[in-house]
Amino acid sequence: MKKTGLLFGSFNPIHMGHLMIAHYIRAFHALEEIWFVVTPQNPTKPLLSLIPGGHRLAMAQLAVAPHPPFRVCDIEFYLPQPAYTIDTLDALRTRYRRRSFVLLIGSDNWLQLPQWKDASRLCARYPIIVYPRFGFALPRRPAPHPHIVFAAAPRLEISSTFIRQALAAGRDVSYFLPPPVADYIEKHNLYTAF
Repeated sequence: MKKTGLLFGSFNPIHMGHLMIAHYIRAFHALEEIWFVVTPQNPTKPLLSLIPGGHRLAMAQLAVAPHPPFRVCDIEFYLPQPAYTIDTLDALRTRYRRRSFVLLIGSDNWLQLPQWKDASRLCARYPIIVYPRFGFALPRRPAPHPHIVFAAAPRLEISSTFIRQALAAGRDVSYFLPPPVADYIEKHNLYTAF
């Protein structure tokens, strides 16, 4: 079984923080691959701030292209919307029987996990690695479930919201983005109004 981490997100846009956390978790938690699961519509976020899914998929593919252990997964574009994490995990498990999937979530999502669809089944069926996010501290005690691991990853204070706001204000955020993503954003004139 190929141990594969799944990093879900709108990736609006994908940035260096996403790649850094994926690299850390793969290196320090013995995962063979990380898949970036691009979400067309997050059930908890408004659609207003999302650019079209085709742009977000294209940028994710450009970002991961130089990193063979990383892949982009578009399965949620073919599932009923909004797609819930448990449904996506089950669909992937059915489609890729030779893989074992590990869910990667930030501490912000960890705190919301009890409100997720079928959260108890998700925790029982799939391992979860929780990485720290600024403003959302991880508990100091061990995780309450044997399938859940709290990663001692570095906290990265980079967010897609920050990047969108900076781009709309005309700021240079090129060092926060993989160069092909920065070029794509400029070429397609994305995020100029937020």
